[in-house]
Amino acid sequence: MVQTAAASRARTQPPGPLPQELAAVMWPELPAVAEEMVHEIGRAVPEYRPLLEGSYRTVLLHCVRQNLTSFVELVADPAASTAERDQLCRRLGQFEAHEGRGLHCLQSALRVGARVGLRRATTVGTRYNLPASLIVAFADAVFAYTDVIESLCREGYVAARGGGDDAWESQRSRLLRLILAGVSDVVTADRARGAANRAGTSPDPEPSPPSPLTELAGRVGWRIPERVTLVALSPDAGRNGLRLPGRLDEDVLTDLGDQRPHLLVPGEVDEPRAARLESALDGRRAVLGVTVGLGSAADSLRWARQTLSLVETGVLPEAPLTRCEEHLVTLWLTGDPALAERLAVRQLAPLSGLTPGQRERLVDTLRTWLTTRGTAAQMAQLLHLHPQTVRYRMRALKRVLGAQLGDPDQRFATELALRALHLRGRAGARPPAGAHAKGREPELPRGHEGD
Repeated sequence: MVQTAAASRARTQPPGPLPQELAAVMWPELPAVAEEMVHEIGRAVPEYRPLLEGSYRTVLLHCVRQNLTSFVELVADPAASTAERDQLCRRLGQFEAHEGRGLHCLQSALRVGARVGLRRATTVGTRYNLPASLIVAFADAVFAYTDVIESLCREGYVAARGGGDDAWESQRSRLLRLILAGVSDVVTADRARGAANRAGTSPDPEPSPPSPLTELAGRVGWRIPERVTLVALSPDAGRNGLRLPGRLDEDVLTDLGDQRPHLLVPGEVDEPRAARLESALDGRRAVLGVTVGLGSAADSLRWARQTLSLVETGVLPEAPLTRCEEHLVTLWLTGDPALAERLAVRQLAPLSGLTPGQRERLVDTLRTWLTTRGTAAQMAQLLHLHPQTVRYRMRALKRVLGAQLGDPDQRFATELALRALHLRGRAGARPPAGAHAKGREPELPRGHEGD
């Protein structure tokens, strides 16, 4: 009867609150679901594993049951009071702050709980032959409820840390600025001294005071990682007031008030993390820097910003999320435009006597040969020319650059110069002036003057 009524309402009503009759199906499942959630949290969140024994396990199980009970009560009566649940969640956030853990642990636990709940919903849905549309609506309700729980826990956490959201984010932004300023080097020294103290080999008679970074990280509940990935954002992200902390994992640090907004992700950015980041940016352009040690965070951000500039100028293809790691050669070749221009002037000096058109055609052919080492027929296909024209151009190049192309070091330098020129051409930069100098037109074989 309950199954039929719930299924009927799910098919006929637009998306919105879950059918109230569904609560009768959910009540008997709560004890087993709560136990399963606690077990899965202990397995999936290492920080909680040692705590899931004795009295703390009882406390966690009570919190899980209370939140599940409140969820079902709201299904049965959308106007039901949530005061007890709200107070419990805020206290849970306060407890995490007092324990010195970051909210990312609690966020992970909430995601685990949501997965367990959805898995049980699928099983129950099959048992009662509930329609797929109802299971989808249930999933939406679970995610929305999880967001509410996380927000309440955050309120308690922030209050325990002694400030509102703005003050809390300000401290986290300052933490990011300290890392980029190189204060992380002090943290590395702290860790080394700590390891020496534990091993009994430290000459220091007493522990040194914590560095400003270590102290601030502890204040906001942020675990200092060994490696980090910096992310450069397009300036419009800051102007539009993008607030990443509510959408990303708690361990992501942001500075959106900077003229060139950026953020820090602990460790490497794997595919799930990249997907969440891309979703949070909502179409805004961003570049993932290279994953580096904490002390090299400023390098990662510098490379990410240089790569972002290459995307903005058209040197690199447009993408919502570009990985700096995939464009290191391009980044290196474009890192010092003046030096690249000087190299091109030097390596292409033998062609300076040609007209701009002749030089451009020979340079294009030379770059194709250096990068492919193909036959005349293969190069002709790439250049959309007749093979005989390619052969003619290669003979002309060998006459002018023969010794240079025969020397491995000179050939490598020439290839670098041509690759850099090609990349600059994508951005609309002018070729080196010295390489375009006009001089006496060289003698070309008859019949090819127009090539």
